[in-house]
Amino acid sequence: MVGKLATIAIGGNSLITDPKKPDIPHQWDAVRETCEHIAAMIAEGWNVVITHGNGPQVGYILQRTEIAAKAGIHEVPLDLIVADTQGAIGYMLQQALDNSLRRLGINRTILTVVSQVQVDPDDPAFQKPNKPIGGFMTETEARKYEAEGWHVMEDAGRGWRRVVASPKPLAFQEMNAIRALIMSDYIVIAGGGGGIPVVRNAHGELRGTYAVIDKDRASSLLARTLRADLFVISTGVEKVALHFNKPEQKFLDQMTLAEAQQYMVEGHFAAGSMLPKIEAATDFVRNGGPQAIITDPPNLARALRGETGTRIIPG
Repeated sequence: MVGKLATIAIGGNSLITDPKKPDIPHQWDAVRETCEHIAAMIAEGWNVVITHGNGPQVGYILQRTEIAAKAGIHEVPLDLIVADTQGAIGYMLQQALDNSLRRLGINRTILTVVSQVQVDPDDPAFQKPNKPIGGFMTETEARKYEAEGWHVMEDAGRGWRRVVASPKPLAFQEMNAIRALIMSDYIVIAGGGGGIPVVRNAHGELRGTYAVIDKDRASSLLARTLRADLFVISTGVEKVALHFNKPEQKFLDQMTLAEAQQYMVEGHFAAGSMLPKIEAATDFVRNGGPQAIITDPPNLARALRGETGTRIIPG
């Protein structure tokens, strides 16, 4: 493997750029655009391992299975839904990135690793579901579903969403394979949707569990374990902002660890959106990562050149 390694985390919501158009053709458009920018990084000499979110997609599939259950068709458990989205979104990224690279005269093999991520069965997150999945709803719609047994919450001023438990990721089961593939010059897509959450039972056997791991936290763990040179979180905004969506909004070009910690204490970042991204970026840098960048897909190349995005550095 030649060149520096970047772990790039693509948000599930950034694959659905218009909430009113969540259909597959529009998701393809977003994936293809994102892969154009990742291909440009690779052309500039970066090796990449790609992760992706799946919150909206998991929510839609879960809702679909619950509707189908009323017609007598078996429901699909959440761990299998996460696995389904790893395959589907991974396929889209593989195809789109291959096409983008070939247009640049680059021939690389890209593959998706269906990834299991261990979590603690006693993680307190299981007692307090707070990870948004699915589309946005009005409060009236959310309360209706709540009466049917859903957990719901208001998501950062953007509407109401279903929520499930989001335990802390502890280890990737397939890490040795991921590392070997990267060292052999493959472009790897791994940890989709934060990975399939698994626990060990009393017999030491792996079993899936009803949860969704936060993609940014799992991506940070992957980047740290691989000792990546850069951790990039690709999301829906060009830069991180203080006082987001308020008259005094202020965009940030750079944060030190100390500054990021202070901003988190002051409550600048919403729990359902930017906070987990800041936590993931700071975890990477705090544990030896040189730097992390938060930006949107169209500005990946510019952010790498230091022209935009928000950079998190040690100090």
